[in-house]
Amino acid sequence: MARFKFLPHMSDVFIEAYGSTLEEAFENAALAMFEVMTDTSKVEPSVEESVEADGFDKQSLLYNWLEKLLVLFETRMMLCSKFKIEKIEHEGEEYRLKAKVWGEEFDPGKHEQRVGVKAVTYHMMSIDEKDGRWVLRFILDI
Repeated sequence: MARFKFLPHMSDVFIEAYGSTLEEAFENAALAMFEVMTDTSKVEPSVEESVEADGFDKQSLLYNWLEKLLVLFETRMMLCSKFKIEKIEHEGEEYRLKAKVWGEEFDPGKHEQRVGVKAVTYHMMSIDEKDGRWVLRFILDI
């Protein structure tokens, strides 16, 4: 099964990410976002970081997860290539995510510069589960 694909969009990046679990779909969404920025196969998973995010529904959780990773890149220049969502919990009115991510600092001599991602958006975002397969759709502002 494909991990993600890029869908047609006039000016931004429209991504569809897949997983047999919600956690796997979130991992693949993160990989797709970093693939927009660089060739993730050339990013060594040599530095480990813990990431936590929360949200009031699955869409806000996805938004906050990707935004945390984007901030990690913007503030520390860390490209990520490996993601492991340890758990997604739904308690009361809140969703929580705990994850480990791996990558390395951006090196212009090693890492291809593709397109800069300015922001994650809610526009056209959807999260659906059908027949044991999760499909996430979201747009990145570039």
